[in-house]
Amino acid sequence: MTDYTERPSLLQTYTKSFSPLKNRNLRIYLGGQAVSLLGTWMQSTAQSWVVWELTQSESSLGIVVMLNTLPLFLLAPWAGGIADRFNRRFILLATQAIAMILAFSLAFLVQTNLVQIWHIYLFSFILGIVNALDFPAQQAFIGDLSGMGQVRQAITLNIMGLQVARMLGPAIAGVLLKVVGTAPAFWINGASFLVVLISIFMVRSQQASHSRGSARGQFRETVEFIRAQPRMVDLMVFATLVTFFGLSVFNILPSVADHVLNGDSQTYGLLFASSGAGALISTLVLLPLSQAAKRIGLIVSGAAAWMGTFFFLLSNSTWLPLSMAVIFCISLGAPLVLTTGLGVLQLMSPPNMRARIISLFTMITFGLQPLASIAIGYSAEHLGTQNAILINSLCLFTGAGLMFFFRKGLRAWELAPTVEPILSSKETSQPAAH
Repeated sequence: MTDYTERPSLLQTYTKSFSPLKNRNLRIYLGGQAVSLLGTWMQSTAQSWVVWELTQSESSLGIVVMLNTLPLFLLAPWAGGIADRFNRRFILLATQAIAMILAFSLAFLVQTNLVQIWHIYLFSFILGIVNALDFPAQQAFIGDLSGMGQVRQAITLNIMGLQVARMLGPAIAGVLLKVVGTAPAFWINGASFLVVLISIFMVRSQQASHSRGSARGQFRETVEFIRAQPRMVDLMVFATLVTFFGLSVFNILPSVADHVLNGDSQTYGLLFASSGAGALISTLVLLPLSQAAKRIGLIVSGAAAWMGTFFFLLSNSTWLPLSMAVIFCISLGAPLVLTTGLGVLQLMSPPNMRARIISLFTMITFGLQPLASIAIGYSAEHLGTQNAILINSLCLFTGAGLMFFFRKGLRAWELAPTVEPILSSKETSQPAAH
């Protein structure tokens, strides 16, 4: 006899996806994050264009991303342990305040035409250090606010805000670049941090207290735990493939806009906005459906292969409308891999390891961006932009295929539904793999 309680309607699935917004603390925090992320994407777009104007070099674009993401890799053994051992609210207040100061400083340099490429290199590296400490604390803090029973939905809502910002930020920045120049995007980003700082002050969270052993020793313990969990390993491998061979392509979009499409800063903004639109649709439509599905392995492998296919089409496109449509399709897949991985890993984590496992996820995936950025930057410079994208597309598709065919446990893996009602942040829900 069919158990219809395990097969909610599409409307029920969507309703459940937004249910964490009933939590006042989470609602306030995510609202502040949405505003801050809009400013972040505006600055990111403007900064890439400033680098391009200063250097006309794909390698320089890659170096900026490398410097921004290298600390994610270097500091991961400590960052997660710090977020598990100390007050996450204090960590977030400190990191957001420092990021605000950096944004205002860079805005001044751009406004006064004093900015040089070494300024951007230096600021990118410092901001990378800040982000390395901020990311595991922020993701675990969302779990503190929502409870483990709704952590996947809460993370998805945060990603929705990110994708809205990713769609609107580059588009707004593209217009600003065309009309008034680059500096306003940096000023707006600095001001947006004030909103998130206020939201952190306003919310109340419940963070379980844990033993305070060596952060380095705790990191080794976390690695050993993950090595014993093959499905955790699979999720991290897919996230690595998508980050290294997929997201790195977006670092050379200024070159695509200029050299391939013969466009300008507005063309670049349209390409980034197309990516944001695709990721937003994925977050609004596909992620809620994936939360109702049990076969996580099929979802992440299919999404990675989908992205590889459309990156191949992008490598052959020289027409702006087609490139925008292809980038839109590419961006449907990335949230399915990365957000699903981030949410499921938290569900599978013991409560005293959540931030450390998030930190390791960041280290293995986004922490590899320095190598990916340098690789695709030099590849585009020496082989051509379209050939660089072609190589990445083949690597991503092949990697997804190998994982699907040779990791048999991944194909059969089913994620058990989380237990309701909502669990407190001091409890954990570990899904079973069947």
